[in-house]
Amino acid sequence: MRGRFFFGQSKKMKIIHISDIHLTVPGEEMGGLNPHARFARALAHVMEDHADAARIIITGDLAHWGERAAYEALQAAVADLHVPVRLMIGNHDDRATFRSVFADHPVDENGFVNHAETVEGARFIYLDSVGERAHAGHFCAVRRTWLQAELENCEHARIFLHHNPMLVGLPAEDKIALNKDDRGPFQDLIRDHAEKIDYIHFGHVHAPIHGRLAGVSFASVPSTVNQSIPDMSETELLKGAPMDPAYFVLQINGRDTTIHQIPFAWEGPVMTAGTGWEDWAKPVEAAE
Repeated sequence: MRGRFFFGQSKKMKIIHISDIHLTVPGEEMGGLNPHARFARALAHVMEDHADAARIIITGDLAHWGERAAYEALQAAVADLHVPVRLMIGNHDDRATFRSVFADHPVDENGFVNHAETVEGARFIYLDSVGERAHAGHFCAVRRTWLQAELENCEHARIFLHHNPMLVGLPAEDKIALNKDDRGPFQDLIRDHAEKIDYIHFGHVHAPIHGRLAGVSFASVPSTVNQSIPDMSETELLKGAPMDPAYFVLQINGRDTTIHQIPFAWEGPVMTAGTGWEDWAKPVEAAE
C-alpha cells in the first residue's frame, strides 16, 4: 500500500524536536537547574546550526508548574524566531493558563490543544494528551474521534504528542504513560492507519527511546533540563540526574526519517578525524 502515496510531492526537510523544557517563574530553578538558560541555549544552538529547519516542535511540559509567568517567558523566547514554532502541552502544563497566554493558539472544537497542518506534503498532527491533575496521559474518545478524522483525510501523517502512548519497559515510568483505558484504543487507531503514519514523536520520558508501535516507528527525545536514568527494575521512583541535555534533528526525505541527537550543552573536548582507512590505523611504533 505504501507505493500509492504521493512521494513526488514530499520534499526533504529538517525538523527540530525539543521537549520537556519545564520553564518556571523566571529566577526559580527546576531540579537545581535554570530551565530558562538551558532552553535559551538550545534555541541559540538551533538558530546557529539549523536555521534552515522547517519547524521547531516542542512536545509539552512547557512549564514546570503551569504558571502564567512561565508561559509568558516562553512566548517572549520564541517571538522573534524566524523558524515557525509549534507547541503542545504536557502533564506539568495547565491547559487554561496556556490558552490564556497563547490566546491565538489553535485548539479543536472541544477546547483540546489538538491541531494539525500540512508541511511539505505530510500532515503533521499535534496532540493534547493531558488529563486533569494527572501525570499519566489521557486521550479520550472525543480526542480519538478528532485524530481519526485527521488520519482518514490525509495521505500520510506524522504524529507528535507529549506522553509515550506505549509501555517502554521501565516500570515506574510506565505508570505515567498514556493510561491503560486510553492506550489500547489509541494503539488500535494507530494500527488501523499504520500504512500512512510515518513516525510517532514524543517527550515525557526525558530519554531517547526508539522502537515500533502497532507497525509505526517511534522516538522520544531527551529533555533540555534533567535526564532520566533508565531503571528496568524500579517500580516506584523515577530516577534522573542533571546530565547533558539534547534535542533532535529530524531529517525527513519523503517518508524516510533519520534522527540525530544533538548535545547542545556539551563543553568538553571535541576531537576530529578523517574518514580514510589510514586515518584510523594504529600508529606504527618506532622501530627498536
